[in-house]
Amino acid sequence: QVQLVESGGGSVQAGGSLRLSCAASGYTFSHYSMGWFRQAPGKEREGVSVIYLDNGNTYYADSVNGRFTMSEDNAKNTLYLKMNSLKHEDTAMYYCEAVGLQEWAIAARWMRPATFDYWGQGTQVTVSS
Repeated sequence: QVQLVESGGGSVQAGGSLRLSCAASGYTFSHYSMGWFRQAPGKEREGVSVIYLDNGNTYYADSVNGRFTMSEDNAKNTLYLKMNSLKHEDTAMYYCEAVGLQEWAIAARWMRPATFDYWGQGTQVTVSS
């Protein structure tokens, strides 16, 4: 079955960097679209970034655009999220999510968690100001 395992979270000071990883198994990695989401205490889960692995297109939420970079290693079935210039408001649990649909099917709704069928257990990112 599909399994997603996130890692790489931790505590950093504002301005610092972290790289999150998401190890995927149980499906053909390049056939899925994958996203990073985050959820802060008392807030709804929100979309951070998405990558369409059929064409490599990547999109980001305005709040992280220019600071976060999403990438993948198809040979390792692993997704990454490099986060630079971290802010206190980036503090959240970060989740990796996957869905077996291509860009044309979900482009208008990729920031909604319900668009994705699979997700991991999350990794905590804490940014101190």
